[in-house]
Order: sequence, then structure tokens, then C-alpha cells
Amino acid sequence: MGDSSASYIHMLQHLIEKCLIFRMTKEECMEALSKHANIKPVITSTVWNELEKENKEFFESYAESQCKSSEERMSEEETSQMIQKMISDSSKTNDDDRDQNDRDD
Repeated sequence: MGDSSASYIHMLQHLIEKCLIFRMTKEECMEALSKHANIKPVITSTVWNELEKENKEFFESYAESQCKSSEERMSEEETSQMIQKMISDSSKTNDDDRDQNDRDD
């Protein structure tokens, strides 16, 4: 796999982790990243599934807590604002990483 593919998957994992912090379901994460980051839902789903395989206990616990806390969820507008900030922050981090890599070369 090329550096750009690995970098893309790493960035997507980071965005999925942010979705988890915001207590989003897999479907909400796929929809949000499709809408706000132009990431195809099938790609998000594939990476999410791989994360589930690698972190089985975490995702089992996460699924249980999702069922219990549905009344505590953010509104769609709040979620949208948080995702925009998350993507913006992620872009800055990736740019900083690229700048550092360029200096290291």
C-alpha cells in the first residue's frame, strides 16, 4: 500500500474516532463523513468494520452504551458544527505532518 493510501486510512480512522467521541452510530458516522468530508460511506464502513475486529470489546461496550444514552444525543445542527470543526482540525494536523515530513526528507 502506498504512503498516500496509508495516510488516507489513518486520517479516516482519526475521523471515526472523533465520531465515536461524539457518540455517533456507524450509520451517522458514514453519513456525516460522506456529507462533510466527501468520504464514500462504503469506505467508512469498511474501516469501521476493521476497527471493530481489532477492538471487539470496546465496540461491544460502545454498542451497549449507545442503547442506554439515546436521549443524551446532540442535535443534528450541533453534530454538524462539531464535524466541521473536527474536519478542519484534522486537515490542519495532516498539513502540519506533511510539512514536518518534507523537512525531514
